Amino acid sequence: MARTIRFHLDENVNNSVADGLRRRGVNVTTTPEAGLIGASDEVQLAFACSQNRVIFTQDNDFLRLHHGGVNHAGIAYCIKESRSIGEIIGGLALIWEVLEPE
Repeated sequence: MARTIRFHLDENVNNSVADGLRRRGVNVTTTPEAGLIGASDEVQLAFACSQNRVIFTQDNDFLRLHHGGVNHAGIAYCIKESRSIGEIIGGLALIWEVLEPE
């Protein structure tokens, strides 16, 4: 299966997650790299959508935006401090390995 999902990590995600995903060949952007530190959740989601990236967040405000009908390319969510960095990397890598952007 094609490994075409790309991720954008919001500003509260540990940089080790991006490093771990990149070591696995996953295309990832981060909020600091995109110059979006302090940007609203709506702006973060719009950036990810414009790049056709699934946003990974630990901020439940993104779930509110989803339920409010805001357009996005996908939201991967994990409750803060409920998973280790390794578990987060493993979960996102699994998404990347088995799902396609559609």
